[in-house]
Amino acid sequence: MIRYSLFLLCSLLISTPMAFALPPNTVSLEELTWTELRDQIQAGKTTIIVPISGTEQNGPAMALGKHNVRVKLLSEKIAQLLGNALVAPVIAYVPEGSVSPPTQHMRFPGTITVPAATFETVLEYAARSFKLHGFRDIVFLGDHGGYQKDDQVVADRLNREWAATPTRVHAIGEYDRRSLQQGSHDIGQPVNSYCRSNTL
Repeated sequence: MIRYSLFLLCSLLISTPMAFALPPNTVSLEELTWTELRDQIQAGKTTIIVPISGTEQNGPAMALGKHNVRVKLLSEKIAQLLGNALVAPVIAYVPEGSVSPPTQHMRFPGTITVPAATFETVLEYAARSFKLHGFRDIVFLGDHGGYQKDDQVVADRLNREWAATPTRVHAIGEYDRRSLQQGSHDIGQPVNSYCRSNTL
């Protein structure tokens, strides 16, 4: 009798339609299925935060992926606060200097670089993909570094092209500028003031 009851319970669980499942409790795009993402966009989550950082040396006592972890956590916190946003996978390969001869961070093992033109193409086509799928506000959130100008170049180019559409690309460099001025990495104030002055 117990075996039969367990068999019925397992059969019931397996055959229960997924329609009864709760919506996912995540803001991370890469943790969603395509149907969950579609449903969230249709329900109004039309802002996507694209965290951008870099894999580079940070001194002898710090992990190479420090910036990647930090920007992901901060992006998730911002998305939760906004309520209408999701977070794309971290873009961890950014311009970090020349390979031959090695310059800037490329003089240290573990740093990964890409040419600026390649980086801009990755940003552009990520944004084009997000627009295609229904996102209306695409936010490039750079953690630090000289690639901030590339974020802005891509945002400006796409905003000119998409001027007659409801989709906008936002390059938020305020986080990096403010952290350099204050010696702090508190993203809350710059992003909150940007969000208040620009509808996301």
